[in-house]
Amino acid sequence: MNGKVGLMIVPVLLLTLPGCVRTVASIVTAPVRAGAQAADWATTSQDEADRNYGRKMRKQEEKEGREARKAEKERRQKCRDAGYEDC
Repeated sequence: MNGKVGLMIVPVLLLTLPGCVRTVASIVTAPVRAGAQAADWATTSQDEADRNYGRKMRKQEEKEGREARKAEKERRQKCRDAGYEDC
């Protein structure tokens, strides 16, 4: 009887084994994938760095433009207040 039970269990084990192998493989590779993802989050790609730099430069140029227009407006107002017609 033990021989028959063993023969019946072997096919069942063979059917479940591929699932176990995949599960074991995903458990083993999970830390490697997690480490790679963490490294990806922690670093900045060249495209991201270029995009961030471009955004920073546009904001700086906008700020400088506002300041220049404000300074020019103040200069003209001082000129008019001093009594000059052609400022």
